[in-house]
Parts: sequence; C-alpha cells; structure tokens
Amino acid sequence: MAKIGLQLYTVRDQLEQDFEGTLRKVAALGYQGVEFHTFFGRTAEEVKALLDELGLEILGTHVAYQRLVDHLDEEIAYHKAVGNKYLVVPYLTEEERQWSEVFDNLAKIGTALKEAGLVLCYHNHEFELTEELDGKPVFDVMYETVSADVLQVEMDTCWVHYGGYDPVEYIARYTGRLPIIHLKDMSRNEEGNAVTVELGKGEVNLSAIADAAVGAGVDWIVVEQDHCANPPIQSIETSIQWIKEYANQGGQVNV
Repeated sequence: MAKIGLQLYTVRDQLEQDFEGTLRKVAALGYQGVEFHTFFGRTAEEVKALLDELGLEILGTHVAYQRLVDHLDEEIAYHKAVGNKYLVVPYLTEEERQWSEVFDNLAKIGTALKEAGLVLCYHNHEFELTEELDGKPVFDVMYETVSADVLQVEMDTCWVHYGGYDPVEYIARYTGRLPIIHLKDMSRNEEGNAVTVELGKGEVNLSAIADAAVGAGVDWIVVEQDHCANPPIQSIETSIQWIKEYANQGGQVNV
C-alpha cells in the first residue's frame, strides 16, 4: 500500500520562515513522509531528530545535478546521516542538457550511490517528453541508456500529462523501476501553459494515475504543487483531503 508524502518545495517560503513549525503542520495534516529540496542550513542530526519526533519519514531529497557531479561525497555523508535513501536529480537547465554527458554522469553518480547503499532517481518535467533523441522522448532514452541498477524513476505524472503522454501508460512501462511518483494537478492559462492547482481542481485524471501507481507497487505517492494561488498550507490541506476521499472510495493508500 502506497504511503503519502509531500514535496516540501510546495511550502518553501513557509519552511524558510519557520522550519520546525511548518513541518509540524505537515505532519498534523496527515502526510507520512516529506521530500526535501533544501535543508536551510540544518545539520543532518537536527533534521533527523525533528522528523523522528514528528513521526515523519524522509522519503527523498532533490539535489541539484551539478551538486551531485561536484560534491557527491558530501551529499552521501549527509544523506546517510539524515536517514535518506533516495537522492533525486530535480531539473536540468538548458545548458546542462548535454544528453550524452548527462547519461554518463548519471551512471557514475548512481553507481557511487549504490555502493553507499543509496539510490539515484531522476525527476522529469515536460521537456524530457517533448525533446527527442533518435526519434524517442529523452525520458525513454535516458532509462534505456542508464541501467536500472543505478537509476530509478521519480515520475512527475502531471508533467508527463502536460508533455502529451498518458501517465497511466508510462507508469505501467516503468513498473518495477518506479519507487516514487509525484501526483500533481493542473489547469491551463489563456496561453495554454500549465498552472498547478490543488488535487481535484484541474484536468488531470488523478484517480486513474493513483490506481496505476498502486498497481505498479510504488512506495510513495508525493503531493507537489509548484506554485499555489492560495496559501500553501491551505493548498496542501486541500490536496490531502482529496487523497483521503480517494482512500475512502477504495484507493489503496495509507492516510
């Protein structure tokens, strides 16, 4: 049964202003785990002690690609100390998208993490679906090129949808290599660009995605909202309420 987490980027401003208080609110809302994007200068021991107190698991951390290339030993030490298993490449700038070099580096980083007992994942946006290599989406070429032994999938299902593909199909395609998904909803502005909204407020078929993720054996379904029109704490409360309603209707998630 999949557990429910929150990507803390959603409440980044609140976390920066009140790290402990924001995590307490996240735990009180019923999220079981959190995915960090930064630790705001806290030591691994400070973070672990607070999470243990709140009963929150650290389900993963987004770590900048160049940081993993240049300072991998430091990241390994920190994440082993904080109790985090999954290190996730969150985004590549246009300048970083030298794909042959990226694939080589992901293989090297993933191998080093595996030797340390950790796991490398990659988190997609839409460009990995819309940009092609050899007639295939970069998303697929990446995972064909880099072995599953050293690179797992953190699928942002909303960006798969926005990229023009069926998230349910993509989840099925990567079953067995997919420990984490991001569950995110979106609408579109007048220009047709994605606008992230609370779960259940947009166009994404969330129930079908969650069903597929559970069927694929994911460990974590992670709520994320890149930008919130409403106060972020209110937004994450609305989203976990959707999750609870989904569970009440038979969804196989822990809430």
